Amino acid sequence: MVERRDRDNRDRDRDKEFTEKLIKLNRVAKVVKGGRRFSFSALVVVGDQKGRVGLGFGKANDVTEAIRKSIEKAKKNMIHLPLKNGTLPHEVIGQFKSAEVLMKPAAPGTGVIAGGPVRAVMDVSGVTDILSKSLGSKNTINIVKAVFEGFEKILDAKEVARNRGKSLAEMWG
Repeated sequence: MVERRDRDNRDRDRDKEFTEKLIKLNRVAKVVKGGRRFSFSALVVVGDQKGRVGLGFGKANDVTEAIRKSIEKAKKNMIHLPLKNGTLPHEVIGQFKSAEVLMKPAAPGTGVIAGGPVRAVMDVSGVTDILSKSLGSKNTINIVKAVFEGFEKILDAKEVARNRGKSLAEMWG
């Protein structure tokens, strides 16, 4: 009994370290013989506001179940962002299908200059200063996936220095 309570408390503590943001909740109707059957899909981003962020998409017949599924998937698919003073280390363009998102590092104090879905991702990831522009498709899901594609392209300064056989101080001058 005590072990189970400890495990539950540990799970609750782990949940507290993440910020969850629902980006899109979609109701889908399937027409059947007796009428319409409704189901729901939820797009959620989860982050620790220190550079770790994940994306989850869940579907279910109930809203709460769809959100719960998407949060679980987001926690499984976490990626690490190499943040530099609350912003990205370099400019990057993320593309997914016809959605394109331009993300530029910004000076401290600029804030998050981004539209709806991109702003939600930046808020949970811990990016405090960034300039972004969503180009192409207006599809929320594709925009968020484009942001994550861009995050995958970001280079870590330590990794680049190691690959070039130099120290971090030599790279930055």
